[in-house]
Amino acid sequence: MALTTDLGRRPQLREVAGIPLQATTVDNWSQIQNFEAKPDDLLICTYPKSGTTWIQEIVDMIEQNGDMEKCQRAIIQHRHPFIEWARPPHPSVLRWFLLAYFKGVEKARAMPSPRTLRTHLPTQLLPPSFWKNNCKFLYVARNAKDCMVSYYHFQRMNQMLPDPGTWEEYFETFVSGKVCWGSWYDHVKGWWEIKDRYQMLFLHYEDIKKDPKHEIQKVMQFMGRNLNETILDKIVQETSFEKMKENPMTNRSAVPTSILDQSISPFMRKGTVGDWKNHFTVAQNERFDKIYRKKMEGTSIDFCMEL
Repeated sequence: MALTTDLGRRPQLREVAGIPLQATTVDNWSQIQNFEAKPDDLLICTYPKSGTTWIQEIVDMIEQNGDMEKCQRAIIQHRHPFIEWARPPHPSVLRWFLLAYFKGVEKARAMPSPRTLRTHLPTQLLPPSFWKNNCKFLYVARNAKDCMVSYYHFQRMNQMLPDPGTWEEYFETFVSGKVCWGSWYDHVKGWWEIKDRYQMLFLHYEDIKKDPKHEIQKVMQFMGRNLNETILDKIVQETSFEKMKENPMTNRSAVPTSILDQSISPFMRKGTVGDWKNHFTVAQNERFDKIYRKKMEGTSIDFCMEL
């Protein structure tokens, strides 16, 4: 990442095949692409701010048979390696990252099987070994309007991403796909279009909010697990937004403010459906809907915009 020692300056993104990514990811691209997936890997795939931490905690609780103590063994970002992550070389944050992370691929390689890994990569940038080994993919999609709002606030507080500017400026950045990990439209469409060709469970963030028990049961079945009703109810309870916001293992409170400044905006902010209505002007909403219709033309995927 093109980090600078000048206070107040943020890193800029670079590109791989037209997709904006963090500079350290680009610098380590060969190692990421050559990563060797295993047939029993489960890969959690999301566009940023689509419920990644939420689905990670759900998956981990299923893996640990609802044992909350085992889920407290490490902060959530250490439990499931982020395959395209590479630590930044900046001296002010290096010590924390050295203690906390290897590169995502190194951390994944050191894990025993079966592994649960995670990525924000679009389909065309995923290391080929995941397709070759017929791994399981768990994708969570969130409606684009709420995703944009959440990403905006995340970028405001995340010192490792470019400054988002004003809401009006960020609106333009997002709809043009110039954010880290690229276009929401292309990302969601890419994963949706291949969902029937691979071992994939495709979930909607809004469905998990509406009926968490039903959606968690789907995840459980997809993982080949059969947990009783009592454990299932416990998982529903422990993975609620309210619980996770107070849980130091999931709320990123251990991350230094030089990386995530939660005084600007909390990492776990609202976790609702329909917050976009508090941000979009009428004109922005009309323009967004027009762009959305054009970008998503021909795809059968449907989203709930409010509950």
